[in-house]
Amino acid sequence: MRLGFIGLGRMGAGMAANLLKAGHQVTVYNRSPDKAAALVEHGATVAKQVADACRGEAVITMLADDHAVESVVFGEHGIVAALPANAVHVSCSTISVALSRRLAQAHAAAGQRFVAAPVFGRPEAAAAAKLFVVAGGAFGVIEAVRPVLEAIGQRTFILSDQPDAANLVKLSGNFLIASVIESLGEAMALVGKRGVDLHAYLEMLTSTLFSAPVYRLYGGLIVDEAFEPAGFAAALGLKDIDLALAAGHELRVPLPLASLLRDRCLTLLAHGGGTLDWSAVGALAGRDANVPDRVDPTGS
Repeated sequence: MRLGFIGLGRMGAGMAANLLKAGHQVTVYNRSPDKAAALVEHGATVAKQVADACRGEAVITMLADDHAVESVVFGEHGIVAALPANAVHVSCSTISVALSRRLAQAHAAAGQRFVAAPVFGRPEAAAAAKLFVVAGGAFGVIEAVRPVLEAIGQRTFILSDQPDAANLVKLSGNFLIASVIESLGEAMALVGKRGVDLHAYLEMLTSTLFSAPVYRLYGGLIVDEAFEPAGFAAALGLKDIDLALAAGHELRVPLPLASLLRDRCLTLLAHGGGTLDWSAVGALAGRDANVPDRVDPTGS
């Protein structure tokens, strides 16, 4: 397929590389063009502006937040203005439910098609094409871009014919990950204060009751205090918890645990930890309990 790819951060660069490996013709755009150099070596074409990445059958966006997505979609030279009729915008970004609905409406009005396809996985999974994709949109449109989804991920879950439902599912998943981070941090503070070896404790947990990859991954980051470089920055974690709370407000679904997680993220950010991996939230409990020899992620 002839594709455009917009957003070459740590996630997007790996995803675009896998599209090239799968044989697609890819034109890439990034606000900082130097990030495209490695992809050019593998056959990518660099777009000078957003519109130049919107000449093919589909354009994929992988951007940090609502503002970044709005900045490339709307406006005189944005995706809506440049994408051909019947072409598809595949949004892999973690964005608000409200923006997803707005995107679907704008593309429909312009005679274009839209699929929300947010992904679960960190940069190493993106590089290895091992992401899990949650897709929402008209089933025929999802089938049309299935070669794209199969090139970037190991499995695609089609949960709704409404794009914004996929974004809601993604936000619910990130809420659950944040819950795991906080609960692991509290449990480790409890046993660590008693002097239990945390590596042995994590091995016990993940070999018995909590063997899911999320416990192994984030438990390991917390035990090893491996918060830099960030695979997923704490500032983005706060953004996603806020978006989950906004969705809950709209649907009249109380999310009391999400409110706590928002405050834990805010605590980390208030002390300058916004660029740390969001697993650093799990170290706050050890700081609060004054667990010996554990890092204080707030630096206070």
